[in-house]
Amino acid sequence: MNKKRRLEKIIEMLKIDGTITIKEIIDELNISDMTARRDLDALEADGLLTRTHGGAHLITSKKPLEKTHIEKKILNTKEKRDIAKKASSFIKDGDTIFIGPGTTLEHLALELKGHKIRVITNSLPVFLILNNSETIDLLLLGGEYREVTGAFVGSMASTNLKTMRFAKAFVSANAVTHNSIATYSDKEGVIQQLALNNALEKFLLVDSTKFDRYDFFNFYNIDQLDTIITDNQINPQRLEEFSQYTTILKAD
Repeated sequence: MNKKRRLEKIIEMLKIDGTITIKEIIDELNISDMTARRDLDALEADGLLTRTHGGAHLITSKKPLEKTHIEKKILNTKEKRDIAKKASSFIKDGDTIFIGPGTTLEHLALELKGHKIRVITNSLPVFLILNNSETIDLLLLGGEYREVTGAFVGSMASTNLKTMRFAKAFVSANAVTHNSIATYSDKEGVIQQLALNNALEKFLLVDSTKFDRYDFFNFYNIDQLDTIITDNQINPQRLEEFSQYTTILKAD
């Protein structure tokens, strides 16, 4: 059983009783004590459970598990700027590009203010960054608004996006694991999936903390991407592991 399925199974078990022991995980999944503990650590890091002595319990707080836009904005700021600068070097005057939601992609928008390009986005923060540019042809997709990320999603956004084609699409994600990329919201994931499908070149911009993490909705396979751009703090072992799927570039 791969890691993604193990994590899903642990959450399923937790939802039954609210608590779980390491022994129960070992017996149910037929894995080692060390693997069970690592899986619990990964789920705790993603805010899905709280570790206890010998096990874990499910977080029952009604507070959303997804970090807010403000919380994300202050994390790994230098790394996000470096990634954005690297990504901007792939954008040429005359390009029509898609930029998805996410604080790393907001840094990319800041790098593009003087470019002569067309930008389509479903991110209100990206739109507001580029709105005053005199050189950018800017289009904001409408739809259902997710305040937590500032993204427009839903059927209206999807319908409009299906008719569009892009030279390049730039998206981000909360988690990169095995051959998939994931986000908290299935509605946001669907929009990013459509944008990637309609792009000639597909880019994923994520800082190194997003690798080997778990989130709810897998919206794309890594081997369908052209390029992943991350920061230079990525673990060499992870770089080697994920490079089997696609090209990974480290920001300077």
